[in-house]
Amino acid sequence: MVRTWLIACVLISCGAVGTNMAVDRDIIDAVAPVVEVLERLNVAYHIGGSVASSAYGIARTTLDVDLMADLHPELAHSFVEQLEASHYVDENMVEDAIRQRSSFNLIHLATMVKIDVFISKGQAFDLSSFQRARQRNLADDSDKDTFYLASPEDVVLRKLEWYSAGGGISERQWKDVLGILKVQAASLDRAYLKQWAERLGLQELLDKAIREADI
Repeated sequence: MVRTWLIACVLISCGAVGTNMAVDRDIIDAVAPVVEVLERLNVAYHIGGSVASSAYGIARTTLDVDLMADLHPELAHSFVEQLEASHYVDENMVEDAIRQRSSFNLIHLATMVKIDVFISKGQAFDLSSFQRARQRNLADDSDKDTFYLASPEDVVLRKLEWYSAGGGISERQWKDVLGILKVQAASLDRAYLKQWAERLGLQELLDKAIREADI
C-alpha cells in the first residue's frame, strides 16, 4: 500500500511503566476508524507523541489523540464522508487545514475522545520519522489493534521540539521524554538522536535529558 505520511500522537491512560502496555479502549475505539479510512485512501500513518511515549516509556492520562498527516486536498471529501457517522468532523476545516498545512480536529461521538490532526509540512525530519515508523499492538487482548507508531527516537525529538516551543516549562512533555529514555535506553539509536538534535537545534536539551535520565 502506498503510504502518505501521517504522524500521530495518541495520549493514553495505562498506569504502568513498560514497553508493551495496552492503550485505553476508548482511545483505540476513537482512532481505529480514522486509521481504517486513511488506509482505505492509501494514506499511511504512524502514531507518535504521548501514545507512543506511553507505549515506549511511562504512561500518563489523557483523552486526546494527536495525528500529523500529509492529507491531499482531493482526499478531504472522502475522508470526511467516511467518518461523519462515527465522528464530528467539519469538511471546511479539513480543507483549510490541508491548504494551510495547519490542523483540524475530530470528535469520536461514542466516547467524546478528541483527535487533533496536524498536516505535515513536508520537512526533512517529518520524512525521516515517517520512514522509521514501526508496527505495534496497542491492546493486550486483541491482535487486531496494531498500528504504526513513530520510533522512540523520533518521539523524543518531537517532544523536545514541543517542549522548546512551549518555553521549556511543560513538565508533562519533559517526563514523557525521560520515560522513553530510561525504558528504551539499551535500544536507542543515539547516533540518530544526536544527528537530528543538532539539525533541529535541540542538542542542549537532549544532552540535559540524557543526564537527567542517567543513561
